[in-house]
Amino acid sequence: MASQEEKQAQPFADIFDEDETEKSFLLSKPTCLIILGKPGSGKKTLARKLAQIWKCIFIEALEVIQTNIHEETEYGLKCQELLFKGQSISEELVTEMILKKIESPEVAHFGYVLSGFPSLSEEYMTISQQIEKIKNLKLKPDFLINIKCSDYDLCQRISGQRQHPDSGQIYQRNQWDPNVIEKHKKEKDQHEEENEEDDEEQEEEETAEDPLMLPEFLHQLVQRPEDILENAEERVRTYKDIMLHPLEDLMAEQDCQYLIELDGNQQPDDLFVVNKNYICCYCCFNKQDELFRVLSSYKLIAHRYRWRRSRWGQACPVALKEGDIVMGNPDLAVSFLGKMYMLSSPEALKTFMLNPRPYLLPPMPLPPCKVVVFGPPFSGRTTISNLIAHKYKGKV
Repeated sequence: MASQEEKQAQPFADIFDEDETEKSFLLSKPTCLIILGKPGSGKKTLARKLAQIWKCIFIEALEVIQTNIHEETEYGLKCQELLFKGQSISEELVTEMILKKIESPEVAHFGYVLSGFPSLSEEYMTISQQIEKIKNLKLKPDFLINIKCSDYDLCQRISGQRQHPDSGQIYQRNQWDPNVIEKHKKEKDQHEEENEEDDEEQEEEETAEDPLMLPEFLHQLVQRPEDILENAEERVRTYKDIMLHPLEDLMAEQDCQYLIELDGNQQPDDLFVVNKNYICCYCCFNKQDELFRVLSSYKLIAHRYRWRRSRWGQACPVALKEGDIVMGNPDLAVSFLGKMYMLSSPEALKTFMLNPRPYLLPPMPLPPCKVVVFGPPFSGRTTISNLIAHKYKGKV
């Protein structure tokens, strides 16, 4: 009787209920990202740009220290006291400020982009303990972004950096070295011979406006101690010795769809554009809209109702369960619980329609990972295959 009364009291369910939509958004988790990479690979630059475009909170050691000092918080007053005494801010205090920031109300709403944590310093916490902290965060990172760059290229780039002492601005070698600037000019002139007059006018204007072209400005630039080649090489070695392997384990545990690896040799702006577009593909939908637009209007359940896109996209759920990624056939599309699924063959369609549950229950959709190990005879192929299979619960 009670159930009948409830049905009579609520005879209709509005699937376009704005209150339910708003509640769903308010309970959703904000997007959180962590930028990883070798020292000097451009983590901070990329993190700052991403935070600006995604309206996230940029979290980095120096940024957190400056914010606390400016807002005169309890941590900020402690930092000021230490700096006035000529002492350095302890690693423990910096870590506490970073973790406190991650737990702040604004981060709970906007999300964060974290850079420089875990840090190379093990003064307060070991690398493993720092990574464990990341795993146990209330707002766990959705994306891990790893900037990859060879040791040689990275050290050459770092050693070519110069800083202006007044502004604190960092300049790369191609911005201050006259020989490199002249070389780039010649290459540009060779490629733009048809517009020589326009190029000359632009170059004259740039020379007059850009202070980097002035000799007195070049003499003001200094090289920071951490940018000396030997120091840069030492930092990279330390990173590889104590941090690389724990970070590789962390990335191995991450869903491969949300692990992004970028080429650190690209220009910062190019790196940012590639990364922004990559994340867009997962935060929004992939460009398969034409296909879904056709299917979504086919045999509507009710007026104003449209079929929804499933997490499988165009991949066949049956093939995915069997360890293969096979794109489904639109002619073999079926609906289940208001979502569209495309099967790859009549046999897969029949199997799916008999019982779709095994193919839809978590952890599906799980993209399969296949590794081929090859080498000369007696090189240890079988041993390493067994170790990889044991580590990642695979089959040999």
